[in-house]
Amino acid sequence: MNGDRLLLRIESPADVRALPRESIARLCEELREEIVQRVAKTGGHLASSLGAVELITALHCVFDTPTDCLVFDVGHQAYAHKMLTGRRTAFERIGKEGGIGKFLRRDESPYDHFGAGHAGTSISAALGIARGKQHRGEPGAAIAFIGDGGMTSGMAFEALNHAGELAQKNLMVVLNDNEMSIAPNVGALSSFLSRKMSKPLVRRIKGIAKEVLATLPGDMVEWAHKAEESFKGFISPSLLFEAFGFRYLGPIRGNRIEEVIETLENARRMLEGGEGPILIHAITAKGFGYAPAEADPFKYHGVTPFEIESGEMRKSAGGPPSYTRVFADALIRLADEDPRIVAITAAMPDGTGLDRFQAAHPDRFYDVGIAEQHAVTFAAGLACEGMKPVAAIYSTFLQRAFDQVVHDVCVQNLDVTFAIDRAGLVGADGATHQGFYDVAYLRALPNMIVMAPKDENELRHMLKTAIEYPGPAAVRYPRGNGFGVPLDADMKTVPIGEAELLRDGDQVLVLALGTLAHVALEAAHALGEDGISAAVVNARFAKPLDVRRIVALAQKCRAVLTVEEASYAGGFGSAVLEALAEAGVTVPVQRLAIPDRIVEHGDPDAIRAALGLDAQGIARAARGLARR
Repeated sequence: MNGDRLLLRIESPADVRALPRESIARLCEELREEIVQRVAKTGGHLASSLGAVELITALHCVFDTPTDCLVFDVGHQAYAHKMLTGRRTAFERIGKEGGIGKFLRRDESPYDHFGAGHAGTSISAALGIARGKQHRGEPGAAIAFIGDGGMTSGMAFEALNHAGELAQKNLMVVLNDNEMSIAPNVGALSSFLSRKMSKPLVRRIKGIAKEVLATLPGDMVEWAHKAEESFKGFISPSLLFEAFGFRYLGPIRGNRIEEVIETLENARRMLEGGEGPILIHAITAKGFGYAPAEADPFKYHGVTPFEIESGEMRKSAGGPPSYTRVFADALIRLADEDPRIVAITAAMPDGTGLDRFQAAHPDRFYDVGIAEQHAVTFAAGLACEGMKPVAAIYSTFLQRAFDQVVHDVCVQNLDVTFAIDRAGLVGADGATHQGFYDVAYLRALPNMIVMAPKDENELRHMLKTAIEYPGPAAVRYPRGNGFGVPLDADMKTVPIGEAELLRDGDQVLVLALGTLAHVALEAAHALGEDGISAAVVNARFAKPLDVRRIVALAQKCRAVLTVEEASYAGGFGSAVLEALAEAGVTVPVQRLAIPDRIVEHGDPDAIRAALGLDAQGIARAARGLARR
């Protein structure tokens, strides 16, 4: 019965700490059931959060949060944390306007000590918090909770190195090893151990061991090899983390609540005794406790609403293919014809569509892990040898590699294509994942061209254009489905810097970048019914602009309206203003873009309407200009 549920009594971690220890396992079961039930209705990050239930519950049970600060990496794993900190009923509106966010937010709860949406930040932040506590003489530890890919980030190892150098005694790291965090590092760890075993004495021991193995029956040889691998796997993480100056505890079974609590209590005593920094290595099962998610944790990492009994996702109404799918299919076709084309992703093969490319061209596909900086410079190196690398990276994640785009690609004018997915509004993922800033920072770079297609058909042509362009080129395209326009049989290149006039007019010139060109056309039809003549241009390029056409049309019209799903500061509209000023054109100009503030999660169409980026908003702005 609902009245008997422990979870209903939990309003804060203090309530968790008040429970008898023998009740914590039951609380974990209820949390897992609640997560499945809530996410089945709303969608969200499922498998990661299921695997982390015991670790999170035990942390709140053993440590005095929020005095002891818990810092999460990414936030994919943190649903149990949100539920234990007073937000259980708020899950009905997770990711919706006015609701709680999918990730951690400082302004949402005092228990969210540091916000996060990108990977690899937790250890750096926790170290800063721990050091700040030390400077101010404040009590408590700082605990970084990292996993689900976070340990493939170079930033995490930079922080480990610094923490060890500082010998930060009030710092603890919990590594949630759910086969998506430590696995990509196993190669490096294994080679580390191999170097240790290359000393003459150890080589002699290995030689003797090989002679002994040769005398064993086949099944015992197999067992001996497995034992050797187990030995490597057991000691190599310890050697690595202790080399960074951490006290290493583990590996422990992270889904065994008694074992986790016992280890955390030991760690707490060590921290109180000044024995930090400490790293706890916990082995967990991603999707633990929900059979479909355990069987396919990748599929159930991020989910749409689904049926609990079967695990089947609820089918949405059919529609046009997504921009991601169109991009992937076009890239495969181009790669079929050109063996120089290679594809690179930073731990997002499914999200970028490159899993399809991997199936078609496995020898020309590279997943570098959560390492965008490396991805870009790796692409630059490939370009040096005459390859044609295509780096498919979400707009929000390309920010992490800005210096590499500048220093390693643009300065050397290397032939690298950037396929920038999730450009513009992203919806429920919210502020940390919005793709607004790429136009502003990329158009500032010499040698770079920046394109945005009006629809999925033009995306294919722009991809071909970028790949054939002998220098850095970026194509930005949104999340979601296309318009359903017919796809041309053949892909052709788009003339560099050439815009497309979609509708002529002589009163207001509407310059639209990307898919908002279709919305601008809809607005122009409405304006025509009001007797206002609006020209609509599909800009195609944020850099280089079609200055000749823009200037000529601006001189013909009374006013100019720019429209883009990118930042107001430094974006496409700013480029148009610069071009008109240099040409001496003095017509009124209004810019519709993403304002200079943080845009939160919510329905993308509702956000566009609120920002005036829908057809009604564009028409309203154009009417105002026409009356001047």
